[in-house]
Amino acid sequence: MERRTVIKALGMAIPSLWLSKSIARSTFNTLHPHAPIAKVDFKPEWKSLEQYQVPDWFRDAKFGIWAHWGPQCQPERGDWYARGMYQEGSDQYNYHVEKYGHPSKFGFKDVINEWKADKWDPEMLLDLYKRAGAQYFVALANHHDNMDLYDSSHQPWNSTKIGPKKDLVAGWAKAAKKRGLRFGVSVHAAHAWTWYETSQRADKNGPLKDIPYDGKLTKSDGNGKWWDGLDPQELYAQNHPLSENSEDHNMIHRQWSWDVSSGVSVPSKAYCENFHDRTIELIDNYEPDLVYFDDTVLPLWPIDDAGLRIAAHYYNVNQQKNNGKLEAVINGKILNEQQRKCMVWDIERGQSDKIEKEPWQTCTCIGAWHYDRRIYDNKSYKSAKTVIHMLADVVSKNGNLLLSVPLRGDGSIDSEARNTVEGIASWMSVNSEAIIGTRPWKVFGEGPAMEGVAPLSGPGFNEDKNKPLTAADIRFTTKNGVIYAILMGWSETGNVLIKNLRADSHKVKKVTLLGTSNKLRFEQTIAGLAVTLPEIAEKDEPAYVLKIT
Repeated sequence: MERRTVIKALGMAIPSLWLSKSIARSTFNTLHPHAPIAKVDFKPEWKSLEQYQVPDWFRDAKFGIWAHWGPQCQPERGDWYARGMYQEGSDQYNYHVEKYGHPSKFGFKDVINEWKADKWDPEMLLDLYKRAGAQYFVALANHHDNMDLYDSSHQPWNSTKIGPKKDLVAGWAKAAKKRGLRFGVSVHAAHAWTWYETSQRADKNGPLKDIPYDGKLTKSDGNGKWWDGLDPQELYAQNHPLSENSEDHNMIHRQWSWDVSSGVSVPSKAYCENFHDRTIELIDNYEPDLVYFDDTVLPLWPIDDAGLRIAAHYYNVNQQKNNGKLEAVINGKILNEQQRKCMVWDIERGQSDKIEKEPWQTCTCIGAWHYDRRIYDNKSYKSAKTVIHMLADVVSKNGNLLLSVPLRGDGSIDSEARNTVEGIASWMSVNSEAIIGTRPWKVFGEGPAMEGVAPLSGPGFNEDKNKPLTAADIRFTTKNGVIYAILMGWSETGNVLIKNLRADSHKVKKVTLLGTSNKLRFEQTIAGLAVTLPEIAEKDEPAYVLKIT
């Protein structure tokens, strides 16, 4: 590899970028020996990043689908498997010992080797997701397990060399762009340093007591094995002391924001730079429209400025690529008011309780983040109705919904997950105009579910703590002078009263029900807009939309 140092402009050096001598590595590698230098409008400083403006495409999109799919889906035992399999006595540890063997002999590196993704069909999946109304698609680029799912020159443990031996990000990107969808990547690997600390341990009980798991293996330990020539430390990153109180399983969450007072083990500069270089390469080679960081604020902030440098580089290069128009989106979590001006706030498995001034995003999953076969067996995925209610609520508050649809380890979608997506597609085929391209109205809604909204917990996690939406609840959106009232069920009386459309507030000229063509009878009084619903055959749809002119 040769190292190219990008020239300085306006007193700031754009981060250096490692380039492969083999430009043909990826169909999406746009680098060449004389790559143009982006105009430097953004510096790796918060004040500079405040220049950011959320692009119109994201404001209009409202709905995205996410493939949170990687090697941890291979065991089909749920989220954070590569950490949980090293926690003695846990469900995932017991499952791993029974399925694969003891983690001192069969570690996560060996799970990666078994992952072949032989039923992955991105073309078919993106057809389905587009039909469901998704306007953007996000692919997992790496997770806390630290494996890159693209052709990475900085991480030998990547999907082109191990496991599937395919460039998964390139395949996703090609399928998404072919269908006119905006393409995003999610990046989670900054936390491998502490997240994998369980792999340094050993059993405290049983016949293999005190025999270390494989988290401290080095390159020399691979002689004659399938991973001969690879260094496990480039995957596990565990050649360092454990964080304080790491035996406490909840400590990883308390140390997530790299607060040194929490006793977190601080990553080395080399680790931070490697993460930086991998992410810059991902951005430059695959040209995503969106980068989702599973981090408090930005990766490695505040112990390192890698995240700030990545953000400035991404905005500058994206702006240049689009003839001076910034089209890039960065998602970050737990942002203060200044940081919400610099990127798009993401709430994990939760919603805001008000119309937010700046566009934001809810990310959630219909099941577990990594595939869990038990959710399929128990038929316990989120229903299409649950997703649609969440979508309407989020959009009414100036947000987008990014929905993860679990895939099996082999890359296929199971029948229950497909049923949920098909249900969303059916509803969106009639009602998408009330979602896509809309903006919030003067109020986001009305109804009993607005009372006692559950507070956010850390990055989110309040989606199951609020009252369920019923036919008595309404959410509002607007577009081109039209108000959309999204009814969260069919009124048994056949009548709806919209209190926020009183006679002294708005003059209503026409009301229709999306999916039908007849004008509805209505009356405006001081109490609100009273609408008589039509006779229809299907009264069990997830939601119904009144189009009010």
